[in-house]
Amino acid sequence: MRPDGRADKMTETHSTAGGGHGVSPWNIANVLTVIRLVLVPFFTICLFLPGLGWRLAALVLFALASITDHLDGELARRYGLVTDFGKIADPIADKALTGAALVSLSVLGELPWWVTIVIMGRELGVTLLRFAVLRHGVIPASYGGKVKTVLQLFAIALYILPWSPELLRWSAMGAAVLVTVITGVDYVIRAIRLRGLARRVRGE
Repeated sequence: MRPDGRADKMTETHSTAGGGHGVSPWNIANVLTVIRLVLVPFFTICLFLPGLGWRLAALVLFALASITDHLDGELARRYGLVTDFGKIADPIADKALTGAALVSLSVLGELPWWVTIVIMGRELGVTLLRFAVLRHGVIPASYGGKVKTVLQLFAIALYILPWSPELLRWSAMGAAVLVTVITGVDYVIRAIRLRGLARRVRGE
């Protein structure tokens, strides 16, 4: 679900050339984004409650939130439902969902803390980087960023699913961490190039 998974998707999901002027913030794309935010605390509570039923409930809520991650951006692009609220709320909702899942799994002792730190550190770093170079231009979302988001969501879902094989979990999370780091480095390189190009244009 899009700053990436969608911090990487500030331009990927809720941004077009129109910038959101004249579009009501009360539209289906933004409603889905808000629903994703609302689902996060319920998902987290279910994850911590004991019992298989609650665990499966957490998985269902995570899946629903992940689906809205795709739908809100698709609707915003297709029907021109771009708003300033969406540009801000969408990446926040993405990070809230992914962050809540990773931190909760680490607190429960099911996911090593270094994995959570690497992924969340990358997400926060890229978000800050995008804002830092915003005056020079927008770093467009990359294909790698989309792949990273899908891998993260898939790997987290496997960790939530009680009976998923340990090898499959580690393989998926390992791939997610690897792509997360690689795309993070790519964003740094692109930001440096963007800043250099902007300075050359200004003749600095």
